Amino acid sequence: MRQGLMGGGALLAIGALTLAFGWHIAVGAKAIPLLTVAEAVFSPDPESFDHVVIRDLRLPRAVFAVLVGAALAVAGALMQGVTRNPLAEPGLLGLLSGASFAVVMAVGVFDLATTAVVPLIAAAGALGAAVIVWTIAVSAPGGATPLTLVLSGAAVTAFLAALISIANLLDEDTFENLRVWLTGTLAGRPPGILIWTLPWFAAGLLVAVAVARQVTALAMGDETATGLGVDVTRLKALVLFAVVSLTASAVAIAGPMAFVGLIVPHAVRLIVGHDYRMIVPFSALFGATFLLLTDIAARMVLAPVEISTGIVTALLGAPFFVWLVRARL
Repeated sequence: MRQGLMGGGALLAIGALTLAFGWHIAVGAKAIPLLTVAEAVFSPDPESFDHVVIRDLRLPRAVFAVLVGAALAVAGALMQGVTRNPLAEPGLLGLLSGASFAVVMAVGVFDLATTAVVPLIAAAGALGAAVIVWTIAVSAPGGATPLTLVLSGAAVTAFLAALISIANLLDEDTFENLRVWLTGTLAGRPPGILIWTLPWFAAGLLVAVAVARQVTALAMGDETATGLGVDVTRLKALVLFAVVSLTASAVAIAGPMAFVGLIVPHAVRLIVGHDYRMIVPFSALFGATFLLLTDIAARMVLAPVEISTGIVTALLGAPFFVWLVRARL
């Protein structure tokens, strides 16, 4: 019975994602009918201006929204399960800022602008920030509690943001192209970056699905997981790899886009419960749909002026974060 309900829920989630994907492509400076969108995707006509706009501009942006939303949502779900911290997500625990800082330094200071190395640099930055945040939290009185992790993440994020600002002030011309990217945007991203980010996304998602059952056990406590035959150290290493890979792929595409990994997993748990075999795939579907709809809002609310998508996610996520702090801490 439960499997039937979950199967029906998955079909509904996929249907919602498909509709949001089509709507995302259809809206813009010029509205394009959904039938034309379908024709452009499945049987493109190179002589049609609408088809060229869809294939070259709108379709890549929609694909980026799907990948970034799914990556950040799954990363947030894994972090919340492993740390048993309802406030855990890549932005609040410093991974987004670490990845962004590494990319900014590599591109802006060392001129490593090749798209092939950007995901690797982002992964190194995210991993470094995660290690620093965890080290600070563990050394605090009481250890790595939800509160110390969030405070450590906030401190590291603020420090790295200050370093980025200093680098920007020292060389404004070099950092001009990165200024919009640092707000979290899907606009104007080169389609070729998909080739280099997709392997990182796929590797992180596959590992997340593979360890989902064990994360459910770990969410009940290390001792419980060990009693159920889980190798806790190995599992945490695999989860760290998945989270870093997913975060790196998202940052390489869209820059730091906070709160997606916080909002979506909590919404998913309200629907599917606490089994990570359900939470991980549904977080991917819900995260993709959420970012598609958020990007539509970023493009349309103040049209013809476009807001960075990361600003909209922050406007939505900050009140949710305040409510969660009041409810859980």
